[in-house]
Amino acid sequence: MSTNDTTDPLESVRARLEDEIPDDLVVSRVAYEGPKLVVYTETPKKFAERDGLIRRLASVLRKRITVRPAAGVQLDPAEAKRKILSLIPDDAGITNLEFYPATGEVLIEAEKPGLVIGRRASTLREITQEVGWTPEVLRTPPMESSTVDNVRNFLMQERDGRRDFLERVGREIHRQGTDDTDWARVTTLGCCREVGRAAFVLSTPESRVLIDCGDKPGAEGEVPYLQVPEANPIADLDAVVLTHAHLDHSALLPLLFKYGYDGPIYTTEPTRDLMGLLQLDYLDVAAKEGRTPPYTSEMVREELKHTITVDYGDVTDIAPDIKLTFHNAGHILGSAVTHFHIGDGFHNVVFSGDIHHTDTRLFNGASNDFPRVETLVMESTYGRRDDYQTDQDDSEQRLVELVRETAATDGTVVIPAFAVGRSQELMLVLEEAMRTGKLPTMPIYLDGMIREATAIHTAYPEFLRDGLRDRILHDEENPFLADQFQQVDGGQEMREDIAGGEPCIILSTSGMVTGGPIMSWLELLGDDPGNRLIFVGYQAQGTLGRRIQSGRREIPFSDRGGRSEQLTLRLDVETVSGFSGHADRQGLEDFVGSMNPRPEEVICVHGDEASTDQFSSGLYQEFGMRTYAPRNLETFRFD
Repeated sequence: MSTNDTTDPLESVRARLEDEIPDDLVVSRVAYEGPKLVVYTETPKKFAERDGLIRRLASVLRKRITVRPAAGVQLDPAEAKRKILSLIPDDAGITNLEFYPATGEVLIEAEKPGLVIGRRASTLREITQEVGWTPEVLRTPPMESSTVDNVRNFLMQERDGRRDFLERVGREIHRQGTDDTDWARVTTLGCCREVGRAAFVLSTPESRVLIDCGDKPGAEGEVPYLQVPEANPIADLDAVVLTHAHLDHSALLPLLFKYGYDGPIYTTEPTRDLMGLLQLDYLDVAAKEGRTPPYTSEMVREELKHTITVDYGDVTDIAPDIKLTFHNAGHILGSAVTHFHIGDGFHNVVFSGDIHHTDTRLFNGASNDFPRVETLVMESTYGRRDDYQTDQDDSEQRLVELVRETAATDGTVVIPAFAVGRSQELMLVLEEAMRTGKLPTMPIYLDGMIREATAIHTAYPEFLRDGLRDRILHDEENPFLADQFQQVDGGQEMREDIAGGEPCIILSTSGMVTGGPIMSWLELLGDDPGNRLIFVGYQAQGTLGRRIQSGRREIPFSDRGGRSEQLTLRLDVETVSGFSGHADRQGLEDFVGSMNPRPEEVICVHGDEASTDQFSSGLYQEFGMRTYAPRNLETFRFD
């Protein structure tokens, strides 16, 4: 991070703020906490009485503003608690109230946070007026999630330390930068002509931002090129931005803290929780397989401590000359298309991350509505000319048919599935098929992290498709709470009982058959031709899943004694397309073609060589724009 400022920019901000507010309001102190401007006041009740004042100040100052009471002006916590509970309707379902004197905040956790907030935030204003504390509202997850609980508790414990961290980040973001931004660069550190190890550096004369830092499925040791000059010193990066939690984008983020990074990671709230879940599992799997993990769980905690969450649509300063906006990517929970506004309108770069352009059962389709985009860095996973997925309805019908056929002959269906995204999509399809009689009701076993990932989905219903969100908020309609979903929590002994029992469906990680509990299921079920293995997600080159999908039936296997042997698969193997979280070739073209205005150039990444080449060529032929299919370690300069 650069530190070339010589004056305190907060003084001018405070002076302007005081010019804009009525005389009876008192500003004790102002501070930047990350991208937000925090106003401490001895008159919090009067601030709360001025409906619309905060919105007007945010518009005038062009900052996100939070008002907090100065120390000593709040009611005693015990009295404040009684007042707060009297102001909130009983059916809001308050599950926790915590007071934080250092920041003047009260955390209110409720089953129905909308009732705590009130119409146009009227109840929140009333709480502040009555007790002087600034309320922060969280939703109590409908399904118990140890991840959500652990992350929230950890961040609460670190609240004072985080405030110091956020104030430091705020000073760096709002430091006095260079007057004009006259160039920007994007350097590819991975993810080019390959799927995996996503990592890019966005540079300007003033700032450097790292976008994603993932591993490469099925290719141990192939990591992003973090050692190159564009990425170093890593400790001096201004910011890290994470598009979504899948490991090929997030796995190696904690490594940055091992290399001395001490700055912010920007992502959405559900992505923060999911990345912690997946990274800790990544360490656990590495240890079980006898590999040395690249970092420790302590580094994951450091990463969480340094995370700043941003909602879709919020324009957020992350450096003196860079503003970030997240938009729904439709890929997995919390996934984001990231828009970077560089300089004073100098250049706009969008990183698509992974996208699904049309609506699914879980999510609304990816957003591509931006005020300006000159350069688009675009995923190309299904970019080949013939990469067209089956219609979603047809895919669901085909899956149900395969399950019904297998069950009719007393067979068992096992589906390798990513814990995040595809598993929840499949759960919705199977639950509906059994509820409507298209399938006989049978157990659906969830192995690995699938149930925990599902609980995280229910904790953030506002990130889900509208109709599903409403169902989750009513316990009696929540499809994820259906009786047939059962967690595999009894280890290998329980798996053996399930494999020798009645017909059932098993959803198991890992989705690309690169390790995890799916290996046990192949050992237990693979010898019976009456059983069926169904692939529903992308199988990257080099993974065991891709080899099985391509016809290989002799697979390497390590028994529980650690001895390597060959396992012969005799069960039926099927692939049902249409469930991928990625857009197909037509969806990718539609995403670019329906952008208005369209970008001047598209950099095609996150696909094998044929996919990126053919998609790049197709966009050029269809729309006449400049397109590229770069290799790793190429740099694109925008003047």
